[in-house]
This record gives sequence, structure tokens and C-alpha cells, in this order.
Amino acid sequence: MDKSVENYPVNLGSIFTIAANVFREAIRDRSLYLVAIYAIALVAAVGLLPEVSANAEDKITLDVALAAMNLLGLIVTIFLGTGLINKEIEKRTVLVLLSKPIRRGELIVGKFLGLSATIAILVALMQAILMVVLGLSRTPYPFCSTIVAAFFLFLQLSTIAAVAILFGVLTSSVLATILTLCVYVMGNLTRDLLQLGDISQNPAIDRLSMALYLILPDLARLDLKNDAVYGMAALPNVGTLFVNVIYGMVYTILLLSLAIAIFSQREF
Repeated sequence: MDKSVENYPVNLGSIFTIAANVFREAIRDRSLYLVAIYAIALVAAVGLLPEVSANAEDKITLDVALAAMNLLGLIVTIFLGTGLINKEIEKRTVLVLLSKPIRRGELIVGKFLGLSATIAILVALMQAILMVVLGLSRTPYPFCSTIVAAFFLFLQLSTIAAVAILFGVLTSSVLATILTLCVYVMGNLTRDLLQLGDISQNPAIDRLSMALYLILPDLARLDLKNDAVYGMAALPNVGTLFVNVIYGMVYTILLLSLAIAIFSQREF
């Protein structure tokens, strides 16, 4: 790509065009078919859990529903996210894209926005199905809590999408998938790692756990599934929620900035 392109002003039209193409491709790949799987699993859970639960089927059903929403969203995010840039590189179509007056940063941001739109639609559809199924089955659930939990799930998956894109720029799709999954698992355990360092009384382990806590995303901030099961009263206060939203957005922006910086230095 002609380096002079990097001197062009940012073209929002190009970004939105790339985002729209990513969203259409996700639809063609039948990613949203997972919504049907979610609906079937949720209906089955509503029918079966009362038989095995001890008068706590409402909480167990909601817990299972939110966990399934998280799992299916994670599958879509990782497998789509890691291939967004890497697939263009492997097929050499990146050369066609970059031969046009498109900045590399616009390509990264457009891909991310398209994936985020896909995640948003996926989460919204599953949330709607959750409310319809629980409403029809007359299963009580905290409405506001589930809405807040779904929104934070979207933030969490958007952060993972940025991680997936970053690794997709760096390495192959398979390795990027493994690394992104590792970040997701460890990101949910960063606070446990920090506590492990505190109780280990080993300076090396303490420093390592602190480094991991600072580097890895603290995904527990964006996980309100357990809080939602017990109602809005169990959720953090509004100030804490706001801080966690800012944390997720800032961390995502940093990841995308790093991906853009690395992608800008690659030669094809």
C-alpha cells in the first residue's frame, strides 16, 4: 500500500462499509443460527430443571440461560474475530483492500465494529428469547438485572473481540484462537491470581501475579451473571457500573491501538 494513504484524513464511510461487510459475512456464515440452539436449550431447561431443582428452578434457569448466552457469544466472538484479519492475509485479499485509499487503522476499526454489531444482535436476540421463554413459562426473574447483565456481556465480548483481532494480526487463526481463549480464561481469574500472589509469600510469584493482573483484562468486572440471578439489589452501585464500563472501553481501545500499530508495520 502507498504510504501516502496514511496521510489521508480518516474516512468514516470506509469504516462503516467495512463494518457492514463483516456483518453481512457473519450472517452468510450462519453465525446467528446459534440463536436457534439457544432457544431450544432454554426451552428444554425450563421444562427439565423443575424436576431436579429444590424449589430454586427460577434462579437455576436464569443462571443456566445467562451462562449459555455467554458461551455461545464467546464461540462466535473468538472464531469470527481471529479470522477477520488473518483470513484476508491468508487469501491475499488484503493486498486488494490496501491497494485502495484505505488506512490500515480504518480496516482494523471497521472489522471490529462489524464484529461488535454482530455480537450486539446476537446478545439482543438471546436476551429477547430469554424474556419471552421465562414470561411464557411464568418463571419469575429480575428484569432490570438481566438487562444490565446482558449489556455487560456485550462489553465483555467486545473486549474479547479486540483480543481476537490483535492475535489475528500477529499469528495464524488456530494459534490466535487458542491464545484468545487463554486470555478469556485467565482474564476471569486475574483476581484469584492476585490473591494467590498475596498468600504465596514468594516475591517472584507475587510479582508475576501482579504483572498478569495489570496486563490481562479484568473480565470479572464485566461479568454480572451471578449478581443478576439474585436481582438488581445484588448488583454493584451505579458508580461502580460506570467505572467498569469505562474500564472495558479503555482496555478495548488500547487493544485496538496495539493491533493497528502492529498491522501498520506488516509487509505483504
